[in-house]
Amino acid sequence: MSFSEKLISWYTKNGRKLPWRNTNDPYVIWLSEIILQQTRVEQGLPYFDSFVTKYPNVQRFADAEEGDILRLWQGLGYYSRARNMHRAAKRVVAEFHGDFPTQYADVIRLPGVGDYTAAAISSFSVNEKQAVLDGNVFRVLARYFGIDIPINSGEGKKIFKSLAQELISHKNPGLYNHAIMDFGATHCKPKLPLCETCVFRLECVAYKENRVSELPIKTKGKASKSRFFHYFVHEKGESLLMSKRGEGDVWSNLFELPLIETDVDVDLVELMQLEDFITHFEGADLLPINGQVKHILSHQNIYARFYRLENLPEVKGKKEEWNYFLSENLDKLAKHKLIFSFLNKYIS
Repeated sequence: MSFSEKLISWYTKNGRKLPWRNTNDPYVIWLSEIILQQTRVEQGLPYFDSFVTKYPNVQRFADAEEGDILRLWQGLGYYSRARNMHRAAKRVVAEFHGDFPTQYADVIRLPGVGDYTAAAISSFSVNEKQAVLDGNVFRVLARYFGIDIPINSGEGKKIFKSLAQELISHKNPGLYNHAIMDFGATHCKPKLPLCETCVFRLECVAYKENRVSELPIKTKGKASKSRFFHYFVHEKGESLLMSKRGEGDVWSNLFELPLIETDVDVDLVELMQLEDFITHFEGADLLPINGQVKHILSHQNIYARFYRLENLPEVKGKKEEWNYFLSENLDKLAKHKLIFSFLNKYIS
């Protein structure tokens, strides 16, 4: 039995039953694939259900306001994915008359769609012979063949792409792609893989050479930058002061609390002596709400502290991007996960 036949045999008995696997609709497949990028299935499933319900077709998605899409996306992170989805939907309507493309060559042209997503959509919707290559596939192939070339190197990407395309089933490329991804996610896991019951244990190079924990190899990226955010809660009656972020930085156009960013962490006394604080909040009593929160982004670590401004009737020199919103309307604002979680916990 060939590698692909063994995988498909395993999958027919052990594959997960997921809603997007019961359709060949490229729009629905696209939704699931983008939502599940850098997101666990358990976390992404409710979002998938919400998007399919609110936007049952690409025309409805394209016609939506960006703010509505971002609000529905709230909590998933990597908000550029949602913005690219909106741009992609508009392009599908404009260039493909609302018929979501199925061919790899067309899908790869859409904003936010890379090689993996284009291969997934084309193979799952019309069985085009395009091998998917995600973290699960890298791991399975690296271990099975004992490949120690870094998966994120130029050479590694070429080798694994060629190997994946060589191994894909000729008869059932879509089914094979589902199988290898599921096998990596649930059986050949990053930690504690189920080697003793693996259908490949007799052939797997990593298992035979006791190198399972070493593979795949990935070169380290650049060090993450640390940023220190100090957020301020100011309530006026039933309203809360919120700030809308601009373009060109993390969380662009999303809402959060007013903040002061510092190059290093500062204590309460140092914070109150900063020019920005004196300009807007001088005279306020500053009450820390919780301890420091670490929020990890790609190549950035955000260290956030939250303070309540007390005995300050009015904020001075209110910035253009600052506005008061009634508490009952906060749910209508698209917020990034750090602020969304804080408001849910501390602001009734």
